[in-house]
Amino acid sequence: MAEKYDLLEINTDGGSRGNPGPAGIGVYAASVGQVVFTISETIGIATNNVAEYTAVIRSLEVLTEKGIFAEKLRYILDSQLIARQITGQYKVKLPHLQALRQKIVVLVNKLRDNGQIKLITITTVPRELNKKADKLVNEALDRQ
Repeated sequence: MAEKYDLLEINTDGGSRGNPGPAGIGVYAASVGQVVFTISETIGIATNNVAEYTAVIRSLEVLTEKGIFAEKLRYILDSQLIARQITGQYKVKLPHLQALRQKIVVLVNKLRDNGQIKLITITTVPRELNKKADKLVNEALDRQ
């Protein structure tokens, strides 16, 4: 049976040691205080911005792969720039970031078309309030 949630909150973070340098992503997904899934992966050599986008992409891929349904999906990022680029408030100028943003749009539309999500919001918090995702990034980078 598919997992279904009224509200699924997904904290994402990406980081690079060197910018560009060895990069990693962290995703912490929870509903009503219960962990639904986490991701802690390295992504090779990349910039902070690429890592931030990749964290969102990987989380959307996991939602698709696991068949997770959520009435409301709330993304929580500590990068205001990336959040505003994803939502279209800011223009994405670099072609490689435009491609990553487009991948997010395609994945969100697929989840909507499948009926897996109804409402999606993206919000930002100060870095110190995104500790769980940040910890997963650092764990991935420390394992390399």
